Amino acid sequence: MVNYVIKRSVYGLIVLLIMISFVFIVMRLVPGDVVALQLSGAGAVSEEQIAQLRSELGLDKSVWAQFLDWTKNAVTGDLGKSLWSKMPVTTLIAERITVTLQLAFMAITMAILIAIPAGIYSAMKRNTWIDHMIRVIAIGGLSIPNFWFALLLIIFLSLFFGWIPPLGYQSFFSNPIVNLQQMILPALVLALSLSASIVRMTRSSLLEVLHADFIRTIRAKGAKEKLVIMKHALRNSLIPVITLIGLQVGFLLGGTVIIESIFSLPGIGSLIFEGVTKRDYPVVQATVLVYGALFMIVNLIVDIAYGWIDPRMRPD
Repeated sequence: MVNYVIKRSVYGLIVLLIMISFVFIVMRLVPGDVVALQLSGAGAVSEEQIAQLRSELGLDKSVWAQFLDWTKNAVTGDLGKSLWSKMPVTTLIAERITVTLQLAFMAITMAILIAIPAGIYSAMKRNTWIDHMIRVIAIGGLSIPNFWFALLLIIFLSLFFGWIPPLGYQSFFSNPIVNLQQMILPALVLALSLSASIVRMTRSSLLEVLHADFIRTIRAKGAKEKLVIMKHALRNSLIPVITLIGLQVGFLLGGTVIIESIFSLPGIGSLIFEGVTKRDYPVVQATVLVYGALFMIVNLIVDIAYGWIDPRMRPD
């Protein structure tokens, strides 16, 4: 198992390097320049002043030289400084990462608690009106964009109930009640599409296992249907469900970029949104690196979970 974890970690580092290289190049191909944005309100500016500012920001070097400098510093834990606030990027991420992690944890927990029981119940009531209703809701959850559902939810609650999430973010430890009031809606929005996918996968995977030969044998021995489903069929049907959850974490982290901006949450998602808008290259590169590392860790946990659920899939 240790060798397997090391091997997967090496592969993950290679993927992170490719991803960071791609982002590094693409950010510099995007129209607009951080120097032009910073000097946009300064009136007439000479070429010497522009050159001086580019030199101060380290943008006078070639793209290749900038990439090598950033990579060497990143290996030592130095992710650079923001081109706007001049603060270390690691400090900015440390201040905001707890917000994004809490949002992602709440969203995926809500999705699992809702979707897996709904998928099981849908499979047990196959081709009944309950099954059809759950499937229609799941398709609706897949079809509705997160940002549209977020705006619709805010408008609906404010117009009909006169309630909007409290403004001014407060951490869970400083004021848990206000924090949960602020986080519950964005977490619900992110959980919608995630739970819809899990419902469909749980239902189809469970139905496939229920038609397997060993399930027929267990039923022939007189086992109760609930015992057949919960003890024997469900565990064998969880592998594709866990795979889907691991893959959906990437979409979940990507969804925080827009959702945090809509709900004014000071997380990494809003930080990367601000970084792209302001062409703050170090901020964008560092936040993408953090997102990639989180996604790699989650997928490693998913691979390890395979062996816990099904011993036959444990790596040698």
